[in-house]
Amino acid sequence: MSAREARERRAAVQPPMRTCLVDSAAVTTSAGGRRTGARANQRALQEAITRLILQRGLAPGAPLPTEFELMQELEVSRHPLREAMKALEAQGIVDIRHGYGTYVGSAVLSGLEAGLAFRGALSVQGDHTDIRNLLEVREVLESGLVGRVLAVADEVDLDALEAAVAEMEREAEQGRYAPAQDWAFHETLYRPLANALVLDLLQVFWRVFHTLDEQLPRAGDTPAVTAGWHRRILSALRAGDEPGMRAAVVEHFQGIRARTSGRPRSRS
Repeated sequence: MSAREARERRAAVQPPMRTCLVDSAAVTTSAGGRRTGARANQRALQEAITRLILQRGLAPGAPLPTEFELMQELEVSRHPLREAMKALEAQGIVDIRHGYGTYVGSAVLSGLEAGLAFRGALSVQGDHTDIRNLLEVREVLESGLVGRVLAVADEVDLDALEAAVAEMEREAEQGRYAPAQDWAFHETLYRPLANALVLDLLQVFWRVFHTLDEQLPRAGDTPAVTAGWHRRILSALRAGDEPGMRAAVVEHFQGIRARTSGRPRSRS
């Protein structure tokens, strides 16, 4: 056997080198021949971690493999793995508990909330367009759920709704708003739908607007008027009046939206 034949035989039986495609220290080449580096590899690594969670059927709160195990399984070094985990934590996909480990996240809308809060804060300084858009989405969602709420009216805690509205009315007599009771009202109203995503979305929208509340000009939404909106929604629910309940929900949002229709508040 010649030396050349021996080299070819060794090359044929030698296993191919394993390339770490998700390591940000590596540089890969796309199908079009363009070089891609750390950013593309970070996206690939985040997608690989997400796939691992889905393929293993890990539920929210379930522990992920240890950092060392993930490094081995994903063929990645510690630094890019930690960067990927930070990015996934910001999206609510994982929950990093220092000293305990990393778990599947449950606050899947935390990234959405942060983004909406930032856009809302910018909108306060501008023409309020993003805030109006946020209110419109929430109005479409809540008014669209009226029929579903009435379909499960027997499961709605009317006593809790009455308590929330009554407290709002008592606070209104003192000229005060009652934001905690406001959210309790909406949460109680939609909880019987047994749709956790609906409640999560509504809470995100409510919290974002609440953080901007003091920065927006007041219109006609006095504490008494605000309590009145909720009282009319509750009365229509008790009567099983779908058109009346939907009209009360729309009136509620029209009143809030009036605060964003004028010129933005000047900054001193």
